[in-house]
Amino acid sequence: MRRFSFGILIVAVMIFGIIVGTRIQSGVSGDNLFDQQRKVNQAFSIISKSYVDDVDTQKLTEGAIEGMLERLDPHSVYLSADQNKKSKEEFQGNFEGIGIEFQVLKDTLIVVSPVPGGPSDRLGIMSGDRIVQINDTSAIGITQEGVVKKLRGPKGTKVTVKILRVGEKELLTYTITRDKIPSYSVSAAVMLKDDVGYIRIDRFIQTTHDEFVDALKELKGKGMKKLVLDLRGNPGGYLDQAIKISDELLGGVQKIVYTKGRNSPEENAFSRPGDLYEKDPVIVLVNRGSASASEIVSGAIQDHDRGLIVGETTFGKGLVQRPFEFPDGSSMRVTIAKYYTPSGRSIQRPYGESKKGREEYYSEIQERELGETGLDKGEEAKKKALEIRSKKGAIEASSFIKPDSIHKAFKTDNGRLVLGGGGITPDYFVWTDTVTRYYRQVRSKLLFYEFAVDYINQNPSLRKKYESNSDKFRREFQVTPEIMKQFVAAATRKEIPYNEEEYKRDEKYLMNAVKGAIARQIWGGKAEVAVSLEEDNVLNEALKLFPKAESLAKMGSLK
Repeated sequence: MRRFSFGILIVAVMIFGIIVGTRIQSGVSGDNLFDQQRKVNQAFSIISKSYVDDVDTQKLTEGAIEGMLERLDPHSVYLSADQNKKSKEEFQGNFEGIGIEFQVLKDTLIVVSPVPGGPSDRLGIMSGDRIVQINDTSAIGITQEGVVKKLRGPKGTKVTVKILRVGEKELLTYTITRDKIPSYSVSAAVMLKDDVGYIRIDRFIQTTHDEFVDALKELKGKGMKKLVLDLRGNPGGYLDQAIKISDELLGGVQKIVYTKGRNSPEENAFSRPGDLYEKDPVIVLVNRGSASASEIVSGAIQDHDRGLIVGETTFGKGLVQRPFEFPDGSSMRVTIAKYYTPSGRSIQRPYGESKKGREEYYSEIQERELGETGLDKGEEAKKKALEIRSKKGAIEASSFIKPDSIHKAFKTDNGRLVLGGGGITPDYFVWTDTVTRYYRQVRSKLLFYEFAVDYINQNPSLRKKYESNSDKFRREFQVTPEIMKQFVAAATRKEIPYNEEEYKRDEKYLMNAVKGAIARQIWGGKAEVAVSLEEDNVLNEALKLFPKAESLAKMGSLK
Protein backbone atom coordinates (compact mmCIF):
# COMPACT_ATOMS: atom_id res chain seq x y z
CA MET A 1 0.00 0.00 0.00
CA ARG A 2 1.18 3.52 -0.76
CA ARG A 3 2.47 5.34 2.28
CA PHE A 4 0.67 8.51 3.27
CA SER A 5 1.49 11.06 5.94
CA PHE A 6 -0.91 11.71 8.81
CA GLY A 7 -0.39 14.46 11.35
CA ILE A 8 -1.69 17.76 12.66
CA LEU A 9 -0.45 21.31 12.72
CA ILE A 10 -0.97 22.97 16.10
CA VAL A 11 -0.17 26.68 16.44
CA ALA A 12 1.73 26.34 13.16
CA VAL A 13 4.76 24.90 14.97
CA MET A 14 4.44 21.12 15.28
CA ILE A 15 5.02 19.88 11.71
CA PHE A 16 5.08 16.19 10.87
CA GLY A 17 6.11 14.64 7.61
CA ILE A 18 6.85 11.77 5.34
CA ILE A 19 10.06 10.85 3.59
CA VAL A 20 9.04 9.81 0.10
CA GLY A 21 7.75 12.84 -1.82
CA THR A 22 6.55 13.75 -5.27
CA ARG A 23 8.12 16.36 -7.55
CA ILE A 24 5.85 19.16 -8.68
CA GLN A 25 4.66 18.48 -12.21
CA SER A 26 2.79 20.51 -14.77
CA GLY A 27 -0.23 19.36 -16.68
CA VAL A 28 -2.73 19.33 -13.80
CA SER A 29 -6.26 19.54 -15.15
CA GLY A 30 -8.80 22.09 -13.96
CA ASP A 31 -11.27 24.76 -15.07
CA ASN A 32 -9.43 27.62 -16.80
CA LEU A 33 -6.22 26.47 -15.11
CA PHE A 34 -3.97 28.11 -17.69
CA ASP A 35 -5.76 31.45 -17.34
CA GLN A 36 -5.51 31.34 -13.57
CA GLN A 37 -1.81 30.45 -13.66
CA ARG A 38 -1.17 33.31 -16.06
CA LYS A 39 -3.01 35.68 -13.71
CA VAL A 40 -0.80 34.65 -10.79
CA ASN A 41 2.33 35.08 -12.90
CA GLN A 42 1.19 38.54 -14.00
CA ALA A 43 0.54 39.59 -10.40
CA PHE A 44 3.97 38.33 -9.34
CA SER A 45 5.65 40.21 -12.22
CA ILE A 46 3.80 43.45 -11.50
CA ILE A 47 4.64 43.38 -7.78
CA SER A 48 8.32 42.51 -8.30
CA LYS A 49 8.76 45.29 -10.89
CA SER A 50 6.49 48.05 -9.63
CA TYR A 51 6.27 47.84 -5.84
CA VAL A 52 7.64 50.91 -4.03
CA ASP A 53 10.31 48.99 -2.07
CA ASP A 54 12.56 46.05 -2.83
CA VAL A 55 10.66 42.77 -2.83
CA ASP A 56 11.82 39.49 -1.30
CA THR A 57 10.60 37.19 -4.06
CA GLN A 58 11.09 34.06 -1.95
CA LYS A 59 8.78 35.37 0.77
CA LEU A 60 6.34 36.53 -1.86
CA THR A 61 6.25 33.08 -3.46
CA GLU A 62 5.91 31.28 -0.13
CA GLY A 63 3.12 33.66 0.88
CA ALA A 64 1.25 32.92 -2.34
CA ILE A 65 1.53 29.16 -1.79
CA GLU A 66 0.42 29.46 1.82
CA GLY A 67 -2.51 31.63 0.74
CA MET A 68 -3.65 29.00 -1.75
CA LEU A 69 -3.41 26.21 0.79
CA GLU A 70 -5.37 28.21 3.37
CA ARG A 71 -8.31 28.08 0.95
CA LEU A 72 -8.32 24.29 1.06
CA ASP A 73 -8.31 22.64 4.49
CA PRO A 74 -6.46 22.97 7.82
CA HIS A 75 -4.01 20.17 7.04
CA SER A 76 -2.74 21.22 3.62
CA VAL A 77 0.45 23.12 4.51
CA TYR A 78 3.66 24.54 3.09
CA LEU A 79 7.04 23.65 4.64
CA SER A 80 10.17 25.70 4.11
CA ALA A 81 13.35 23.81 3.28
CA ASP A 82 14.45 23.91 6.95
CA GLN A 83 11.05 22.78 8.21
CA ASN A 84 10.95 20.01 5.63
CA LYS A 85 14.41 18.76 6.65
CA LYS A 86 13.53 18.75 10.35
CA SER A 87 10.27 16.98 9.63
CA LYS A 88 12.05 14.22 7.73
CA GLU A 89 14.57 13.76 10.54
CA GLU A 90 11.70 13.61 13.02
CA PHE A 91 9.98 10.76 11.23
CA GLN A 92 12.95 8.80 9.92
CA GLY A 93 13.55 7.68 13.48
CA ASN A 94 17.08 9.04 13.70
CA PHE A 95 19.17 12.19 13.49
CA GLU A 96 22.89 12.96 13.64
CA GLY A 97 24.47 14.33 16.79
CA ILE A 98 26.21 13.40 20.04
CA GLY A 99 23.36 11.37 21.54
CA ILE A 100 22.19 12.92 24.79
CA GLU A 101 18.83 13.68 26.36
CA PHE A 102 19.29 17.10 27.92
CA GLN A 103 17.64 20.03 29.64
CA VAL A 104 18.69 23.59 30.42
CA LEU A 105 18.20 24.49 34.08
CA LYS A 106 19.45 27.64 35.83
CA ASP A 107 21.25 28.63 32.59
CA THR A 108 23.15 25.33 32.73
CA LEU A 109 23.13 22.52 30.15
CA ILE A 110 22.56 19.27 32.05
CA VAL A 111 22.80 15.77 30.61
CA VAL A 112 19.61 13.95 31.60
CA SER A 113 20.88 10.70 30.11
CA PRO A 114 23.10 9.59 27.25
CA VAL A 115 21.39 7.61 24.50
CA PRO A 116 22.40 3.97 25.09
CA GLY A 117 25.11 2.96 22.65
CA GLY A 118 25.44 6.51 21.28
CA PRO A 119 28.73 8.42 20.98
CA SER A 120 28.37 10.18 24.36
CA ASP A 121 27.47 6.93 26.12
CA ARG A 122 30.49 5.17 24.59
CA LEU A 123 32.80 7.86 25.97
CA GLY A 124 31.41 7.60 29.48
CA ILE A 125 29.39 10.80 29.68
CA MET A 126 26.89 10.38 32.51
CA SER A 127 23.46 11.61 33.53
CA GLY A 128 23.83 14.66 35.76
CA ASP A 129 26.95 15.92 33.95
CA ARG A 130 26.95 19.68 33.31
CA ILE A 131 28.28 20.79 29.93
CA VAL A 132 29.87 24.17 30.60
CA GLN A 133 31.77 24.67 27.34
CA ILE A 134 31.22 23.62 23.72
CA ASN A 135 34.36 23.90 21.59
CA ASP A 136 35.76 27.31 22.57
CA THR A 137 32.47 28.85 23.66
CA SER A 138 30.94 28.94 27.13
CA ALA A 139 27.68 27.01 27.40
CA ILE A 140 26.46 28.96 30.43
CA GLY A 141 23.19 30.66 29.52
CA ILE A 142 22.68 28.59 26.36
CA THR A 143 19.13 28.08 25.08
CA GLN A 144 17.42 24.84 24.05
CA GLU A 145 17.71 25.91 20.40
CA GLY A 146 21.38 26.78 20.89
CA VAL A 147 22.11 23.30 22.23
CA VAL A 148 20.59 21.64 19.17
CA LYS A 149 22.44 23.99 16.82
CA LYS A 150 25.84 23.39 18.45
CA LEU A 151 25.64 19.68 19.27
CA ARG A 152 23.82 18.28 16.26
CA GLY A 153 25.79 17.92 13.06
CA PRO A 154 26.79 15.52 10.29
CA LYS A 155 27.97 12.05 11.16
CA GLY A 156 31.75 11.89 11.50
CA THR A 157 32.26 15.51 12.56
CA LYS A 158 33.65 16.26 16.01
CA VAL A 159 32.73 18.56 18.87
CA THR A 160 34.68 19.10 22.11
CA VAL A 161 32.85 19.67 25.38
CA LYS A 162 34.00 20.44 28.90
CA ILE A 163 31.99 18.87 31.68
CA LEU A 164 31.54 19.64 35.36
CA ARG A 165 30.84 16.42 37.26
CA VAL A 166 29.94 16.04 40.92
CA GLY A 167 32.91 14.58 42.81
CA GLU A 168 35.50 15.71 40.25
CA LYS A 169 37.74 18.65 41.16
CA GLU A 170 38.55 19.63 37.58
CA LEU A 171 36.57 19.91 34.38
CA LEU A 172 36.48 16.81 32.19
CA THR A 173 37.16 17.23 28.46
CA TYR A 174 35.55 14.97 25.85
CA THR A 175 35.93 15.10 22.07
CA ILE A 176 32.80 13.47 20.67
CA THR A 177 32.46 12.14 17.14
CA ARG A 178 28.88 12.69 15.98
CA ASP A 179 26.94 9.70 14.72
CA LYS A 180 23.44 8.63 13.75
CA ILE A 181 21.25 8.72 16.86
CA PRO A 182 18.02 6.72 17.01
CA SER A 183 14.92 8.54 18.21
CA TYR A 184 12.10 6.61 19.80
CA SER A 185 8.32 6.79 19.64
CA VAL A 186 7.53 4.26 22.38
CA SER A 187 8.17 6.34 25.49
CA ALA A 188 7.20 3.69 28.04
CA ALA A 189 6.74 -0.08 28.23
CA VAL A 190 6.22 -1.31 31.79
CA MET A 191 4.33 -3.88 33.81
CA LEU A 192 1.82 -2.09 36.02
CA LYS A 193 0.69 -4.90 38.29
CA ASP A 194 0.05 -8.60 38.11
CA ASP A 195 -0.51 -9.38 34.44
CA VAL A 196 -1.21 -5.85 33.10
CA GLY A 197 1.26 -4.31 30.67
CA TYR A 198 1.38 -0.68 29.56
CA ILE A 199 2.80 0.77 26.33
CA ARG A 200 2.79 4.45 25.41
CA ILE A 201 3.30 5.58 21.80
CA ASP A 202 4.05 9.29 21.36
CA ARG A 203 3.95 9.42 17.54
CA PHE A 204 4.08 7.11 14.52
CA ILE A 205 7.50 7.20 12.87
CA GLN A 206 9.38 4.71 10.66
CA THR A 207 10.48 2.63 13.64
CA THR A 208 7.25 2.63 15.68
CA HIS A 209 6.04 -0.85 14.73
CA ASP A 210 9.44 -2.40 15.47
CA GLU A 211 9.54 -0.62 18.83
CA PHE A 212 5.99 -1.76 19.60
CA VAL A 213 6.78 -5.39 18.77
CA ASP A 214 9.89 -5.28 20.97
CA ALA A 215 7.80 -3.84 23.82
CA LEU A 216 5.11 -6.51 23.38
CA LYS A 217 7.69 -9.29 23.47
CA GLU A 218 9.35 -7.84 26.56
CA LEU A 219 6.08 -7.48 28.46
CA LYS A 220 4.72 -10.86 27.39
CA GLY A 221 7.97 -12.33 28.67
CA LYS A 222 7.13 -10.76 32.04
CA GLY A 223 3.69 -12.34 32.10
CA MET A 224 1.48 -9.72 30.41
CA LYS A 225 -2.03 -10.95 29.64
CA LYS A 226 -3.78 -7.56 29.53
CA LEU A 227 -2.58 -4.52 27.59
CA VAL A 228 -3.11 -0.79 28.03
CA LEU A 229 -2.10 1.06 24.86
CA ASP A 230 -1.72 4.78 25.57
CA LEU A 231 -2.20 7.07 22.56
CA ARG A 232 -3.01 10.24 24.53
CA GLY A 233 -1.40 13.29 22.97
CA ASN A 234 -0.21 11.27 19.96
CA PRO A 235 -0.70 13.57 16.93
CA GLY A 236 -0.21 10.92 14.26
CA GLY A 237 2.46 10.09 11.71
CA TYR A 238 2.91 7.29 9.20
CA LEU A 239 -0.19 5.42 8.07
CA ASP A 240 1.68 2.17 7.46
CA GLN A 241 2.87 2.11 11.08
CA ALA A 242 -0.69 2.56 12.37
CA ILE A 243 -1.80 -0.28 10.08
CA LYS A 244 0.96 -2.60 11.29
CA ILE A 245 0.21 -1.91 14.96
CA SER A 246 -3.52 -2.45 14.38
CA ASP A 247 -2.61 -5.72 12.66
CA GLU A 248 -0.74 -6.91 15.77
CA LEU A 249 -3.94 -6.47 17.78
CA LEU A 250 -6.59 -7.71 15.33
CA GLY A 251 -7.01 -11.37 14.55
CA GLY A 252 -7.78 -12.98 11.21
CA VAL A 253 -8.37 -10.93 8.07
CA GLN A 254 -10.17 -7.74 9.04
CA LYS A 255 -10.34 -4.31 7.46
CA ILE A 256 -8.23 -1.77 9.33
CA VAL A 257 -8.80 1.41 7.31
CA TYR A 258 -9.58 2.55 3.79
CA THR A 259 -8.90 5.79 1.91
CA LYS A 260 -10.51 7.40 -1.12
CA GLY A 261 -10.38 10.76 -2.87
CA ARG A 262 -11.32 12.59 -6.07
CA ASN A 263 -8.23 11.43 -7.96
CA SER A 264 -7.18 8.66 -5.56
CA PRO A 265 -8.75 5.23 -6.02
CA GLU A 266 -10.05 3.50 -2.91
CA GLU A 267 -7.33 1.61 -1.07
CA ASN A 268 -8.03 -0.90 1.70
CA ALA A 269 -5.72 -2.24 4.40
CA PHE A 270 -6.44 -5.57 6.11
CA SER A 271 -5.00 -7.45 9.07
CA ARG A 272 -3.31 -10.82 8.72
CA PRO A 273 -3.58 -13.74 11.14
CA GLY A 274 -0.74 -14.92 13.33
CA ASP A 275 0.40 -11.75 15.12
CA LEU A 276 1.60 -11.18 18.67
CA TYR A 277 -1.46 -9.96 20.57
CA GLU A 278 -4.69 -11.02 18.88
CA LYS A 279 -6.78 -12.51 21.70
CA ASP A 280 -6.04 -11.06 25.13
CA PRO A 281 -7.92 -7.94 26.32
CA VAL A 282 -6.78 -4.45 25.36
CA ILE A 283 -7.75 -0.94 26.46
CA VAL A 284 -6.71 2.10 24.41
CA LEU A 285 -6.35 5.49 26.11
CA VAL A 286 -7.08 8.59 24.01
CA ASN A 287 -7.70 12.31 24.47
CA ARG A 288 -8.32 15.42 22.38
CA GLY A 289 -4.64 15.38 21.33
CA SER A 290 -4.93 11.90 19.80
CA ALA A 291 -5.16 12.44 16.07
CA SER A 292 -4.91 10.86 12.67
CA ALA A 293 -2.88 7.63 12.88
CA SER A 294 -3.94 7.36 16.55
CA GLU A 295 -7.54 7.54 15.42
CA ILE A 296 -6.94 4.83 12.83
CA VAL A 297 -5.75 2.42 15.52
CA SER A 298 -8.47 3.30 18.04
CA GLY A 299 -11.16 3.31 15.32
CA ALA A 300 -10.19 -0.17 14.09
CA ILE A 301 -10.10 -1.53 17.66
CA GLN A 302 -13.50 -0.02 18.41
CA ASP A 303 -15.26 -0.98 15.16
CA HIS A 304 -14.22 -4.62 15.51
CA ASP A 305 -15.07 -4.72 19.24
CA ARG A 306 -11.50 -5.79 19.88
CA GLY A 307 -11.09 -3.64 23.00
CA LEU A 308 -12.31 -0.59 24.88
CA ILE A 309 -11.47 3.04 24.06
CA VAL A 310 -11.19 5.15 27.22
CA GLY A 311 -10.59 8.87 27.78
CA GLU A 312 -11.83 11.84 25.76
CA THR A 313 -13.17 12.36 22.24
CA THR A 314 -10.15 12.44 19.91
CA PHE A 315 -8.98 15.31 17.69
CA GLY A 316 -10.94 14.42 14.56
CA LYS A 317 -8.49 14.37 11.64
CA GLY A 318 -9.55 12.17 8.76
CA LEU A 319 -7.67 13.72 5.84
CA VAL A 320 -4.75 12.15 3.98
CA GLN A 321 -1.84 14.34 2.86
CA ARG A 322 0.78 13.65 0.23
CA PRO A 323 4.01 15.67 0.19
CA PHE A 324 5.10 17.34 -3.06
CA GLU A 325 8.77 18.33 -3.08
CA PHE A 326 10.07 21.56 -4.64
CA PRO A 327 13.60 21.73 -6.13
CA ASP A 328 14.83 24.04 -3.32
CA GLY A 329 14.08 21.42 -0.64
CA SER A 330 10.79 22.94 0.48
CA SER A 331 7.53 21.06 0.08
CA MET A 332 3.80 21.30 0.42
CA ARG A 333 1.45 18.75 1.91
CA VAL A 334 -1.78 18.53 -0.05
CA THR A 335 -4.84 16.60 1.05
CA ILE A 336 -5.52 13.96 -1.59
CA ALA A 337 -8.01 11.65 0.15
CA LYS A 338 -10.10 10.97 3.22
CA TYR A 339 -9.71 7.94 5.43
CA TYR A 340 -12.49 5.85 6.91
CA THR A 341 -12.68 3.37 9.77
CA PRO A 342 -13.78 -0.23 9.02
CA SER A 343 -17.47 0.59 9.67
CA GLY A 344 -17.31 3.44 7.14
CA ARG A 345 -16.91 6.34 9.59
CA SER A 346 -15.15 9.50 8.53
CA ILE A 347 -13.95 11.04 11.78
CA GLN A 348 -12.89 14.38 10.26
CA ARG A 349 -14.26 17.36 12.19
CA PRO A 350 -16.01 20.11 10.21
CA TYR A 351 -13.78 23.00 9.15
CA GLY A 352 -14.14 26.30 7.33
CA GLU A 353 -12.05 27.63 4.49
CA SER A 354 -9.71 30.64 4.82
CA LYS A 355 -7.20 31.58 7.48
CA LYS A 356 -9.97 32.38 9.96
CA GLY A 357 -11.54 28.97 9.43
CA ARG A 358 -8.18 27.31 10.03
CA GLU A 359 -7.67 29.26 13.26
CA GLU A 360 -11.14 28.38 14.51
CA TYR A 361 -10.52 24.74 13.67
CA TYR A 362 -7.47 24.57 15.93
CA SER A 363 -8.82 26.84 18.65
CA GLU A 364 -11.87 24.58 19.01
CA ILE A 365 -9.71 21.72 20.18
CA GLN A 366 -8.00 24.00 22.70
CA GLU A 367 -11.22 25.55 23.95
CA ARG A 368 -13.40 22.50 24.54
CA GLU A 369 -15.01 22.90 27.90
CA LEU A 370 -13.62 20.74 30.66
CA GLY A 371 -15.32 17.42 30.18
CA GLU A 372 -16.70 18.43 26.77
CA THR A 373 -17.85 15.41 24.81
CA GLY A 374 -16.57 16.95 21.59
CA LEU A 375 -19.89 16.09 19.94
CA ASP A 376 -21.91 19.27 20.32
CA LYS A 377 -21.51 23.03 20.72
CA GLY A 378 -23.52 25.68 22.50
CA GLU A 379 -24.78 26.31 26.02
CA GLU A 380 -26.88 23.16 26.19
CA ALA A 381 -23.85 21.04 25.28
CA LYS A 382 -21.73 22.78 27.92
CA LYS A 383 -24.40 22.16 30.54
CA LYS A 384 -24.55 18.49 29.58
CA ALA A 385 -20.78 18.24 29.59
CA LEU A 386 -20.46 19.72 33.08
CA GLU A 387 -23.17 17.39 34.34
CA ILE A 388 -21.33 14.40 32.91
CA ARG A 389 -18.00 15.67 34.21
CA SER A 390 -19.34 16.05 37.76
CA LYS A 391 -19.84 12.30 37.99
CA LYS A 392 -17.02 10.25 39.46
CA GLY A 393 -15.25 7.49 37.62
CA ALA A 394 -15.70 6.30 34.06
CA ILE A 395 -18.89 7.36 32.24
CA GLU A 396 -20.26 5.01 29.59
CA ALA A 397 -20.64 7.03 26.38
CA SER A 398 -23.56 4.97 25.10
CA SER A 399 -25.72 6.37 27.92
CA PHE A 400 -25.86 9.81 26.34
CA ILE A 401 -24.36 9.97 22.82
CA LYS A 402 -26.90 10.75 20.13
CA PRO A 403 -26.49 10.89 16.33
CA ASP A 404 -27.14 14.19 14.54
CA SER A 405 -26.67 15.72 11.08
CA ILE A 406 -22.88 15.85 11.53
CA HIS A 407 -22.33 12.81 13.74
CA LYS A 408 -23.95 9.99 11.80
CA ALA A 409 -24.64 6.62 13.42
CA PHE A 410 -22.62 3.49 12.64
CA LYS A 411 -22.49 0.03 14.19
CA THR A 412 -19.57 -2.06 15.37
CA ASP A 413 -19.24 -5.74 14.48
CA ASN A 414 -21.31 -6.63 17.55
CA GLY A 415 -23.93 -3.92 16.99
CA ARG A 416 -22.70 -1.21 19.36
CA LEU A 417 -23.53 2.38 18.34
CA VAL A 418 -20.58 4.57 17.33
CA LEU A 419 -20.52 8.00 15.70
CA GLY A 420 -18.65 9.55 12.78
CA GLY A 421 -17.84 13.14 11.89
CA GLY A 422 -16.05 14.38 14.98
CA GLY A 423 -13.21 12.21 16.19
CA ILE A 424 -13.40 8.84 17.92
CA THR A 425 -15.84 8.99 20.81
CA PRO A 426 -14.52 6.73 23.60
CA ASP A 427 -16.56 3.85 24.94
CA TYR A 428 -15.98 5.34 28.39
CA PHE A 429 -15.28 8.97 29.21
CA VAL A 430 -12.62 9.68 31.84
CA TRP A 431 -11.13 13.16 32.11
CA THR A 432 -7.72 14.05 33.47
CA ASP A 433 -7.80 15.57 36.94
CA THR A 434 -7.13 19.29 36.97
CA VAL A 435 -4.35 20.80 39.10
CA THR A 436 -4.16 24.04 41.04
CA ARG A 437 -2.31 27.25 40.27
CA TYR A 438 0.42 26.28 42.77
CA TYR A 439 1.21 23.10 40.85
CA ARG A 440 1.17 24.91 37.51
CA GLN A 441 3.57 27.56 38.82
CA VAL A 442 6.18 25.11 40.09
CA ARG A 443 6.03 23.15 36.85
CA SER A 444 6.26 26.21 34.63
CA LYS A 445 9.44 27.28 36.43
CA LEU A 446 11.00 23.79 36.00
CA LEU A 447 11.25 23.45 39.76
CA PHE A 448 10.66 19.70 39.78
CA TYR A 449 13.78 19.15 37.66
CA GLU A 450 15.93 21.72 39.45
CA PHE A 451 15.00 20.22 42.81
CA ALA A 452 15.72 16.69 41.56
CA VAL A 453 19.21 17.65 40.37
CA ASP A 454 20.02 19.27 43.72
CA TYR A 455 18.52 16.40 45.71
CA ILE A 456 20.56 13.77 43.87
CA ASN A 457 23.75 15.80 44.30
CA GLN A 458 23.08 16.11 48.03
CA ASN A 459 22.21 12.41 48.36
CA PRO A 460 24.78 10.50 46.23
CA SER A 461 23.87 7.21 47.90
CA LEU A 462 20.49 7.33 46.16
CA ARG A 463 22.04 6.85 42.73
CA LYS A 464 24.31 4.07 43.99
CA LYS A 465 21.40 2.23 45.58
CA TYR A 466 19.02 2.28 42.63
CA GLU A 467 21.00 3.04 39.48
CA SER A 468 20.99 -0.55 38.25
CA ASN A 469 17.27 -1.13 38.89
CA SER A 470 14.68 1.51 38.04
CA ASP A 471 11.82 -0.91 38.84
CA LYS A 472 13.14 -1.24 42.37
CA PHE A 473 13.19 2.55 42.65
CA ARG A 474 9.56 2.73 41.54
CA ARG A 475 8.54 0.14 44.10
CA GLU A 476 10.60 1.26 47.08
CA PHE A 477 11.47 4.95 46.95
CA GLN A 478 9.08 7.20 48.84
CA VAL A 479 8.93 10.98 48.71
CA THR A 480 8.77 11.80 52.42
CA PRO A 481 7.23 14.83 54.15
CA GLU A 482 10.77 16.05 54.83
CA ILE A 483 11.59 15.96 51.12
CA MET A 484 8.41 17.92 50.37
CA LYS A 485 9.30 20.45 53.05
CA GLN A 486 12.58 21.04 51.20
CA PHE A 487 10.66 21.28 47.92
CA VAL A 488 8.24 23.90 49.27
CA ALA A 489 11.23 25.90 50.58
CA ALA A 490 12.81 25.74 47.12
CA ALA A 491 9.55 26.97 45.59
CA THR A 492 9.45 29.89 48.01
CA ARG A 493 13.00 30.85 47.01
CA LYS A 494 11.73 30.91 43.41
CA GLU A 495 9.09 33.43 44.53
CA ILE A 496 6.24 30.93 44.35
CA PRO A 497 4.16 31.69 47.46
CA TYR A 498 3.00 28.69 49.46
CA ASN A 499 -0.75 28.07 49.33
CA GLU A 500 -1.71 25.46 51.90
CA GLU A 501 -5.14 24.72 50.44
CA GLU A 502 -3.80 24.22 46.92
CA TYR A 503 -0.81 22.26 48.18
CA LYS A 504 -3.01 19.80 50.09
CA ARG A 505 -5.31 19.36 47.13
CA ASP A 506 -2.41 18.50 44.82
CA GLU A 507 -0.06 16.89 47.33
CA LYS A 508 -0.11 13.42 45.78
CA TYR A 509 0.55 14.89 42.32
CA LEU A 510 3.35 17.10 43.62
CA MET A 511 5.00 14.15 45.37
CA ASN A 512 4.64 12.01 42.27
CA ALA A 513 6.17 14.72 40.06
CA VAL A 514 9.14 15.05 42.42
CA LYS A 515 9.70 11.29 42.32
CA GLY A 516 9.35 11.29 38.54
CA ALA A 517 11.86 14.14 38.16
CA ILE A 518 14.38 12.24 40.29
CA ALA A 519 13.87 9.16 38.11
CA ARG A 520 14.40 11.26 35.00
CA GLN A 521 17.74 12.55 36.22
CA ILE A 522 18.99 8.97 36.76
CA TRP A 523 17.42 6.99 33.89
CA GLY A 524 15.89 9.52 31.47
CA GLY A 525 12.40 10.35 30.25
CA LYS A 526 11.04 6.81 30.06
CA ALA A 527 11.61 6.32 33.78
CA GLU A 528 9.78 9.56 34.53
CA VAL A 529 6.78 8.41 32.48
CA ALA A 530 6.72 5.09 34.33
CA VAL A 531 6.62 6.88 37.70
CA SER A 532 3.89 9.29 36.55
CA LEU A 533 1.56 6.35 35.95
CA GLU A 534 1.25 5.79 39.69
CA GLU A 535 -1.04 8.84 40.00
CA ASP A 536 -2.63 8.81 36.53
CA ASN A 537 -6.36 8.96 37.28
CA VAL A 538 -7.39 8.11 33.69
CA LEU A 539 -5.21 5.02 33.69
CA ASN A 540 -6.41 3.95 37.14
CA GLU A 541 -10.05 4.24 36.07
CA ALA A 542 -9.29 2.35 32.86
CA LEU A 543 -7.78 -0.53 34.82
CA LYS A 544 -11.14 -1.02 36.55
CA LEU A 545 -12.72 -1.64 33.13
CA PHE A 546 -10.68 -4.72 32.25
CA PRO A 547 -13.55 -7.11 33.15
CA LYS A 548 -15.57 -5.42 30.37
CA ALA A 549 -12.59 -5.54 28.01
CA GLU A 550 -12.22 -9.25 28.79
CA SER A 551 -15.89 -9.77 27.93
CA LEU A 552 -15.32 -8.14 24.55
CA ALA A 553 -12.30 -10.36 23.96
CA LYS A 554 -14.31 -13.47 24.82
CA MET A 555 -17.08 -12.47 22.40
CA GLY A 556 -14.45 -13.02 19.75
CA SER A 557 -13.12 -10.48 17.32
CA LEU A 558 -11.32 -13.20 15.34
CA LYS A 559 -12.89 -13.66 11.93
